Amino acid sequence: QVQLVESGGGLVQTGGSLSLSCAASGRGISMYAMGWFRQAPGKEREFVAAISWSGGRTYYADSVKGRFTISRDNAKNTVYLQMNSLKHEDTAVYYCAADRSRYYSSDSSFDYWGQGTQVTVSS
Repeated sequence: QVQLVESGGGLVQTGGSLSLSCAASGRGISMYAMGWFRQAPGKEREFVAAISWSGGRTYYADSVKGRFTISRDNAKNTVYLQMNSLKHEDTAVYYCAADRSRYYSSDSSFDYWGQGTQVTVSS
């Protein structure tokens, strides 16, 4: 059984930075593609970023490209999301997700989800 636990959320001012972590456990997790999604109040959950099993390929939503960086450390079974130049519209609950495929293909392909961590950007 795969378990995902996010941490690192909090309150930050506009223009600030925050780093999220996702501790993953479960058999074969290092072979899974991983992703970050977010859901703002009253909105649908949306894709933020994804990374292939080896870390060799990364994917970003246009809204965060150039500001966010996804990375992973398979030795620690941890995925990170470094968020810089944060905007008020980045406020959301951020979710970590795992895809049994090695590479990201679509938002609907993720099989496992964490509970989420709140990120609030004050304007």
